[in-house]
Amino acid sequence: MAASKSIHKAKFSIGDVVRHRIFPFRGIIFDVDPEFANTEEWYESIPDEIRPRRDQPFYHLFAENEETEYIAYVSEQNLLMDDNREPVRHPQVNEVFERRSDGSYRTRERLVH
Repeated sequence: MAASKSIHKAKFSIGDVVRHRIFPFRGIIFDVDPEFANTEEWYESIPDEIRPRRDQPFYHLFAENEETEYIAYVSEQNLLMDDNREPVRHPQVNEVFERRSDGSYRTRERLVH
């Protein structure tokens, strides 16, 4: 009998606003990989002492810090829910999400023909 590979259920969902546990940035999740799915070069560029495990969900974020907006790829272990109710400034947020009156986000409905 083959050993079963454990699949972790994602703690966060598309549209959640999260912040990094170590670095000063926040963002909105727009995609989730069930486990690490980036390049080996990217993974190896992370210092050993903070390099995350591969066998966990990784999240694609429309991210922002004090200076700029960008796309981030972050492991689940390095994310926390963000209680800051300010809108996420990233310019692509409005293409993908609608902001609700309570400050949460939901994906925009797409018309396909």
